[in-house]
Amino acid sequence: MPNLKEAAALLARANDVTLLGHVRPDADALGSALALGRALQLRGAKVRVSVGEPEEMPETLRSLDVGGLYVPASELPESEQLLVALDTPTPGRLGKLAPRVDAVRAAGGEVLVIDHHASNVFFGTTHVVDDTAEATAVLVFALLEELGTEIDEPIARCLYAGLVTDTSGFRRARPSTHVMAAKLLEAGVNPDKVVREIVEDHPFAWLPMLSGVLAGARLEPDEARGFGLAHAVVTLDAARSVRAEEVEAVIDVIRSTREAGVAVVLKEAEPIGPGQRWTVSLRSAGGVDVSAAAGELGGGGHRQAAGCTAEGTAGEVLDRLRAALSRAPLL
Repeated sequence: MPNLKEAAALLARANDVTLLGHVRPDADALGSALALGRALQLRGAKVRVSVGEPEEMPETLRSLDVGGLYVPASELPESEQLLVALDTPTPGRLGKLAPRVDAVRAAGGEVLVIDHHASNVFFGTTHVVDDTAEATAVLVFALLEELGTEIDEPIARCLYAGLVTDTSGFRRARPSTHVMAAKLLEAGVNPDKVVREIVEDHPFAWLPMLSGVLAGARLEPDEARGFGLAHAVVTLDAARSVRAEEVEAVIDVIRSTREAGVAVVLKEAEPIGPGQRWTVSLRSAGGVDVSAAAGELGGGGHRQAAGCTAEGTAGEVLDRLRAALSRAPLL
């Protein structure tokens, strides 16, 4: 694995560390950061875990922060000796915390990037980047083994959360990743509890929200290079009754339809200027490289799971996505 020993040596001598996940973090981003953060804290380092957006940790992931490592972005110190960016392919995905990368480097500090996205631009001073890893949690687990860290239950739970979500419930996991999962279970992880808390636990308000969104879903069987495009839109009004976690879960419903070679969900974001702004989730059933389509709109991700941010009406954004998908490589 690239630079594993170098990264482990860097972490071993660190005594003041800030670990960052990408904005609107998922279980892989925060689980990886909290697992590594706890390991470093147990070694005696001062540790902070944060994201650029939102200020508060997503409710479904709060049980992972056993050591109270999470710090809102607004409460971070001005600088740190070591900055670790996890599950983040570009500085822009750090949101308002992106300037810290240049600030740490300018001050002579170190920036360690741990990521599994093919679109990573290698913006740190040291990198553990492997796009064949199913999750960033896989890379953190390898780092902890290199460090000789004992994997306790809280660390294992954080890593398992990232693993089970980024592999779609192990449907995309290699044999070696199942072996890793077995080691995490041996450390005491309760898999049913983790999945229920992070993936399946929704308030009742999710049902009427989902009902309204699905009523407007559309299938275009000839789009996405003939593989079929299913799409839905979540407006700000629809999202106000639920948490961000419920909005993010809509894509998993849309992608489950048999005819959806590509699934797209547009989620309206608070406007910065006079127009509408959307965060877009794309999923591929395996025929089309959605990371290429997202890349045309300034985003990125994996070949089968990607995202971007776009401005305009929902119809205008969908038109741009249709065009980008028509040019996307086949898998």
